[in-house]
Amino acid sequence: MAAPWEDVLRDPLAVREAAAVAVDAALLEGVLMRTEAEPNASDVVNFAPFTLLPSAVPRRLFQQAYAVQQDFNLLVDAISQNRQFLERTLASTIKVDDFTARLFRIHMQVLEEGLAQSVFLGINRSDYMFDCGPEGTAALKQVEINTIAASFGGLTSRTVPVHQRVLKVLGKSQEASQLLPNNPSEGLALGIAKAWQLYGSPSAVVMFLVEEVQRNIFDQRCVENELWNRNIRVIRRRFRDVFEKGSLGEGRRLYMDGQEVAVVYYREGYVPKNYDQQNWEARLLLERSRAVKCPDIATQLAGTKKVQQELSRPGTLESLLPGRAEAVARIRATFAGLYSLDMGAEGDKIAAAAIADPGRFVLKPQREGGGNNLYDEELKQVLEKIRDSPERTSYILMDKIKPQPALNYLLRAHSPLQVSECISELGIFGVYVRQGKEMVLNTAAGHLLRTKAIEHADGGVAAGVAVLDTPYLV
Repeated sequence: MAAPWEDVLRDPLAVREAAAVAVDAALLEGVLMRTEAEPNASDVVNFAPFTLLPSAVPRRLFQQAYAVQQDFNLLVDAISQNRQFLERTLASTIKVDDFTARLFRIHMQVLEEGLAQSVFLGINRSDYMFDCGPEGTAALKQVEINTIAASFGGLTSRTVPVHQRVLKVLGKSQEASQLLPNNPSEGLALGIAKAWQLYGSPSAVVMFLVEEVQRNIFDQRCVENELWNRNIRVIRRRFRDVFEKGSLGEGRRLYMDGQEVAVVYYREGYVPKNYDQQNWEARLLLERSRAVKCPDIATQLAGTKKVQQELSRPGTLESLLPGRAEAVARIRATFAGLYSLDMGAEGDKIAAAAIADPGRFVLKPQREGGGNNLYDEELKQVLEKIRDSPERTSYILMDKIKPQPALNYLLRAHSPLQVSECISELGIFGVYVRQGKEMVLNTAAGHLLRTKAIEHADGGVAAGVAVLDTPYLV
C-alpha cells in the first residue's frame, strides 16, 4: 500500500521544509491541544501530533468501513435495548470487574424505576486495521467499537487542509486535490442537535460532561461551535459539578445551576479513574433523568469487550438483528477472531493456546481510552498468573491483526524529525437518534485515521502514542 511520495522520504531537505510548513499550517487550521505542563490553560497551546504525509488506505476497504457503519449503529442500539442479552453476556464479567459491575447496577436500577428518557442518541466510532493476509491481500478487521466519548472528530475535521498544503509544497497538487473532505464535528453536532430538538424544550441546554484535566478541549470545541452556530446553548460541567448543583425536577427533568438540560454528551466517565463515590452518585442522577444521555448507560455497556466477543458467536447477530441478513453479513465480514476466557473447557483451551503462542493474540480488558491491551510476553505472564482464576473472565482474547507497515514522519512538539515504520487505524464515526421505537437518524458522520510507529503495540492520540493522519485512497 505505497502512497505516491516514496521519493519525498528520501529527500531530507524537502522533508525539513515540508515539516516547517506543516506545523505552521496545523497551528493556522486549529489542530491544537493544550500542553502537558498546563493541561487546563489555553494561553499556552501546541499543535496536536500528526503525520507529515497522508497515509495510503485501500479504497475498497475504506468504502467497506463506511458501508457497514449504519449496520453497526443499528446493532449497538439493539443491544442497548436488550436487557436479557446484556444480563446474560456480562454475567461472568460483573463478578470480577468492579467497574463494569457498578455500571451494570446503575443500568438495572434505572430499568427497575422505569426510563424517563424517550429520545436516545448514539455517537460511536468503529475502529479498524488492515490485516495483511498470507497472500498479501489486505482485509478490513474491526479492533473495537467505542460507544462513549469517541474523540478526535473535531481535530480530524481540520487535518485535511494541513496535508493538502504539505502536498502542494512538495509539488503534488494533483494528489492534494484527491484528499477527501471530512468533517465529523458537523455530523456529531447534527446528531446532538436532532436529539435536543426532539427533547422539545427550546430553552434547555446541551451539557458536555468533561474531565478534570482537559488537554483535548479544542477537539470538543469544534463540535460545540457547530451547536452554537445552530443557536443551541452549550455548558461544560464535571461530575463534581453535577453532584454539587445537579437536581431532578418534575418529570425527572435535569437541572444544572437552574438551567434545564436536554442532552448530556459524555466526554468523561469511560474508565474507573473517572469515578469516586460522589461521581458515581452524579452518574446515577444523570441516568435517572429525562435528559438525552450520549450514551445512556446501556449503550456504554454495549461497547464492552465482552459484548464484542459475544457478537462473534454463531447466531448472536441474527438474534439481535432479525430479518437483516445482509447487515449481519456486512458486520461479520469485519470481525477478527474473538475468544471467551470464561471458566470451563472452552476457556481453558483458548488460554492454553495463547500461553503457548502469545504472538498470535491480543489480551483485552473491559476498558476504553487506549493503552490497556496486553501483547506477547506480557500477555503470556498475565494469563499464566490468572489462568485458573475467575479473574480471567474480565478479559477477552482476540487474534492479533497484522497490517503492512509504511514509512512516514510523525510530527510531535519538541521531538526530533525522523522517519518511522508506521501502521494506521481507521475509525468511522456513526450517529443515530431514536425516539421511542422509531429510528429518526442513522448515518456515518466522517472518519478518523490515526497512525503510530510499529514499536508501540497499543494506544491512541490521547494516550500520546498515535498521531492524526489523513487517508490517501489507493
